[in-house]
Amino acid sequence: MSEYQYYEFLAVDRPLTKEQQAEVRALSTRARITATSFTNDYQWGNFRGRPQVMMERYYDAHLYLTNWGTHQVMLRLPAALLDLAAVEPYCVGDQVTAWTSGEHLILDLTSQEEEEYWEEDVERSLSAIVGVRAELAAGDLRPLYLAWLSAYGTWERDEDAFDYAEEDELEPPVPPGLGSLTAAQRALADFLRLDEDLLAVAAAASPVAQTVNPDRAVLRAWIRDLPVDRKDALLLRVVEDEVTRVRLELLAAFRGESETAAVPQPGRTVAELLDAAASRRHAREEREAAVRAEQQARRERERVAARERHLDQLAQDVESAWARVESLIHTKKPRDYDEAVTLLRDLQAVAYRADHIGTYTERFTHLRERHLGKPSLIKRFDNAGLIPD
Repeated sequence: MSEYQYYEFLAVDRPLTKEQQAEVRALSTRARITATSFTNDYQWGNFRGRPQVMMERYYDAHLYLTNWGTHQVMLRLPAALLDLAAVEPYCVGDQVTAWTSGEHLILDLTSQEEEEYWEEDVERSLSAIVGVRAELAAGDLRPLYLAWLSAYGTWERDEDAFDYAEEDELEPPVPPGLGSLTAAQRALADFLRLDEDLLAVAAAASPVAQTVNPDRAVLRAWIRDLPVDRKDALLLRVVEDEVTRVRLELLAAFRGESETAAVPQPGRTVAELLDAAASRRHAREEREAAVRAEQQARRERERVAARERHLDQLAQDVESAWARVESLIHTKKPRDYDEAVTLLRDLQAVAYRADHIGTYTERFTHLRERHLGKPSLIKRFDNAGLIPD
C-alpha cells in the first residue's frame, strides 16, 4: 500500500499576510494556500515544513492524518486565556503535550493506531473540531480530559502502549458536562478514537455543566465601565483583524473564573477506569447479544408461521399448483425452472404434512421422466434434493 499523508492548517484569529503566505508557499509548491488555510496531501515524499514551527509562527489549528493510523490535531491559543499549568495535569506521554511560544500556548493531541480501512471524510474533521479552541479559551476543560482519556484508552487495544506502573496514575480533575458534549467535543472524541464505554464510565463522575449565557444588561454595564485606553486598544486590534481573539479575551475577563472549570476531587486510577469500561462493555455486549438473539428468534417464528400459512393455502388446490409447475417448465426459461423447483418443494412439504408422500413421489417421478431431455431442469431437481426414491 502506498503511503498517504494529509496536512491542514487554519488561521482563525488573524489571516496571514502576503509575506507570510509566501513564506509557507516556500515549504510546498503543491499546497492549496489562502490567507486562512493551508492544505496538502502526499502519496510519496514528505512535507518539508515542521508543523510545530508553523503553529508557533502562523496558524491556530492543524490536522495531520496518515494511512498508517496517525490522527493528530494541534491548537494554538493565547497563553493569557489558557494557562500551561492548567493543561499539564492532562498531558500524557507523546499523546497529549503542550508548550508555550511567545504569547501563545500550543496543544498537540495525537492518536496512533493501525486501521484496517480508511475512514471516509476524515480529512474534513478539522472544521468540526476547531470549535474546541474557543471552548478551551472560555475555560471549558472537557477537550483536555477527552484527550487524556483517549490516550490511556489506547491501552485497551495495545497492551504495550504504557508501562504497567501507570495503572496507578490518577485521573486529572474531571470537568463538568462530560455526559453532554458539544458538537466540537464530540468530533474531537471521535477523531481521537475515544471509546464510548470508557467515556461513559468517566462521565459518571462529571457533574452536569451549568451553562449560563451572559446577561446582556450586565455585560453592557461591564463594557461601559472599562477604561477608555483599554477600549481604544481593543478596538484597534479589532480593526487589525483580531476579532476572534478580542472576543475571547473580553468574555474571559467578564466571566472571571469559568463556570465550567474542572472540579477537583479524589481521582480514579487509570486501571479503575479501564476495568470499569471493560465491565460496562461486556455487560452491554451481552445485552445486545440477547436482543439480537430474541430478534432472530422472533424472525424465525414469523418465517415458520408464514411458511405454514403458505402451505395451508397451497393444500387447498394442489391440482392448480401441479398445473402451474407444468406451465413453468414449458417456457424453458431458467428463471421459470427455478420457480417450478420451489413450487415442487412446497408440494412435497404439503404431501409430508398430509401423509401423501407416496402419491407425490409417484407424480414427481413421472414428471421427471417426461423432462429428462432438459438437463438444466434435471440438474435443478437434483440440486434441490428432488430425487425420486
